[in-house]
Amino acid sequence: MVLDETYDVIVVGGGHAGCEAAYCAAKMGSSVLLITMNMQSIAQMSCNPAMGGVAKGQIVREIDALGGGSGVITDKSMIQFRMLNKSKGPAMWSPRVQSDRMLFAQYWREQLEATHGLSMYQDMVSGLLVSDGTIHGVKTSLGLEFHAKTVILTSGTFMNGLIHVGDQNFGGGRAGERASTGITEELIQLGFEAGRMKTGTPPRIDGRSIDYNVMEEQPGDEHPGQFSFTGDNKLKKQRSCWITHTSQEVHDTLKKGFDRSPLFNGAIKGTGPRYCPSIEDKIDRFSEKSSHQIFVEPEGWSTVEVYVNGFSTSLPIEIQHEALRKVQGFKDAKFFRPGYAIEYDYFPPTQLKHTLETKLVSGLYFAGQINGTTGYEEAACQGLMAGVNAARKVKGETPFVLGRADAYIGVLIDDLITKGTEEPYRMFTSRAEYRLLLRQDNADIRLTALGYGIGLAGDARNKAVALKQAQILKGQKELDKSLSLDTINSLLKGKEEKLAKEKTKTNKLVARPGVYLKDFKESYQTHGWWSEEVIEQLEIDIKYGGYIARERDNVAKMKRLNDKEIPENFNYLKVKGLSYEGRDKLEMIRPATIAQAGRISGISQSDIHVLLVYMGR
Repeated sequence: MVLDETYDVIVVGGGHAGCEAAYCAAKMGSSVLLITMNMQSIAQMSCNPAMGGVAKGQIVREIDALGGGSGVITDKSMIQFRMLNKSKGPAMWSPRVQSDRMLFAQYWREQLEATHGLSMYQDMVSGLLVSDGTIHGVKTSLGLEFHAKTVILTSGTFMNGLIHVGDQNFGGGRAGERASTGITEELIQLGFEAGRMKTGTPPRIDGRSIDYNVMEEQPGDEHPGQFSFTGDNKLKKQRSCWITHTSQEVHDTLKKGFDRSPLFNGAIKGTGPRYCPSIEDKIDRFSEKSSHQIFVEPEGWSTVEVYVNGFSTSLPIEIQHEALRKVQGFKDAKFFRPGYAIEYDYFPPTQLKHTLETKLVSGLYFAGQINGTTGYEEAACQGLMAGVNAARKVKGETPFVLGRADAYIGVLIDDLITKGTEEPYRMFTSRAEYRLLLRQDNADIRLTALGYGIGLAGDARNKAVALKQAQILKGQKELDKSLSLDTINSLLKGKEEKLAKEKTKTNKLVARPGVYLKDFKESYQTHGWWSEEVIEQLEIDIKYGGYIARERDNVAKMKRLNDKEIPENFNYLKVKGLSYEGRDKLEMIRPATIAQAGRISGISQSDIHVLLVYMGR
């Protein structure tokens, strides 16, 4: 039975990737159907109730700058804001928010329902409608067919999901929800390669049973910021998180259950996240450490439920209970639910184009954990890019692709497509070679015009960024002038800095390590460009100007290689001189440019030289 008209885009899954994909595609004028197994769990924070963090915060700001929804929703539902790494350089500054789990899901649901052209339906998608290498829609477990010109799969941890708690295991996509079946088998029949990954989550605790007096308080920033550049949701009050630690006694207790751990006894086959290991994995890998940090995180304004960050585990319930009660502050802890591990299917992302469209099936896109990533932020940005490109494909428009010098989003997708991943991929600042250019503070300057150009960011956002850039330009001109010598030396003397012998331009003074733009507030605060976000940009440009210029030079050099496109049907077998490994990798991944080819693991510089010579001929 066929229901409804043919949609432009069908999005399968209502998690972070699915919400962004559906929202962005509809916002760009496409007719969209979001199909999810449970409409009551749209935009669930399945793991910790937080958004952002190191590199992840930059991604959320980029999503917002482009016109996506995650930044605005996060600001509306946050209960604490912290800017991480403020003691380091601006490339490392990373916003992080503690969220109200229930409000986050509620606001996303409301946003989707308020988006014109976006419909929703509750059912399990069990199959795909594919003919002649092109997607035409989906089939559901109730025997229905929905037709579409493009389909985006954002299945999260649900495809053949298997939950492990000690020596027990059962099917499920997350606690209390069934797994999704059928799609993996169809994709394999179509020629796709599949694999298994694993992730986990800690116990949830009744906060009334915790003794916070013996823990270290971790309050939010005194002057909290926000993710969205709209500036519409200022946080007036905050809830604290808390820090405690495990002990050798806790570790010894946990070890009693290692023989029944699915992580160690072979029950779990999938690869887990290297950078967010379970507590038993940490004890096993770092046996020399007698203590590990635990972050105690509230789940919202009006709930007593607490997330025990750092205590992810799939050990037997009685071991979890006994060990956690030996952690300082948890002596009388009452469980709401135990921790567990979950295995699920994923598809190596080297099978995708940079648009996140599959190479094998035209019009079929993958986004989120199906591509081997981990984290809400990584999933959401993939959803945005898949939604944008599906909408553009339907309209016959050119693909929208961000490069490694454009955004962390571009780094993430290029890493996935070019290198693939055999373990859950997580974004770090170290993955971005141009991280000084890809800061969280300038995401709007980098990306909003692009978002506006594709119909995702609105007029108000575009005008606000244009005004900000104009003010920055005015500020640069004013700071390139000198103040009176008396004014300069009065300021320097107060900071115990070496006095000036002649008038010096303000930007030269601010370049000194101990001098800051805020020191010149009395001289410039009446100027129209003086605002917190503008002086932040100006100061970064002054203090790190040399490094920024060097990175821009490197970008220009890399762009010359990126401009050298490799034809889609290029025959690498004809190129004599390529290494056997290089030829195999190039045939499998089929890079779009010489620069992308150079980033493939196993491709040597001699392979690149041979390619350049061959293409030059």
